[in-house]
Amino acid sequence: MSTLDELRARVAEHPSNTWARELGWSPVIVGSERARVLIVGQAPGRLAQASGIPFDDPSGRLLRSWMGVTDDEFWNPDLVAVLPMDAYFPGKGASGDKAPRRDFAERWHPLFLEQFTAVRLTLVIGRYAQRHYLGSADVTANVRAAESFLPRYPIVHPSPLARGWRTRNRWFLEENVPRLRHLVRDALAPD
Repeated sequence: MSTLDELRARVAEHPSNTWARELGWSPVIVGSERARVLIVGQAPGRLAQASGIPFDDPSGRLLRSWMGVTDDEFWNPDLVAVLPMDAYFPGKGASGDKAPRRDFAERWHPLFLEQFTAVRLTLVIGRYAQRHYLGSADVTANVRAAESFLPRYPIVHPSPLARGWRTRNRWFLEENVPRLRHLVRDALAPD
């Protein structure tokens, strides 16, 4: 069993996750020590939680398109790791999914990040991840200044709920997505 497998087992067995274990859920955290790109998102959606595969939904298709990667590349744990702000689906809220639990990332991310030593690029997706990793939940400002955060690269969430943001901020698709594709290709390139 790898250290990452042991960490995932510790997450699953932690008392704060008893409710998820009782639902038969496993933590949706993937990757290997060889992963080159790390995605820090919000929390798995309902479909991803059911399948155990992160971004196994329409948001994931859009994200893979933005990154310029194939499904095989995206789900290859030696290339891409996914470490959400919460490893479990938080439930439905009034508009979209509920927020990830605030204490999850503080407790678990440092332990996982110690294992992801080959990561060259970290995508920081959405306001919860950006608040935690960039110190600001202002997605528009963060994404506009994406280059200044490298090797972390903030992007808007690919959720259908963010379609309005993407319509109002067309520069994201015109400027940031091509840069993102270039950065991902560089990160995935062999040594």
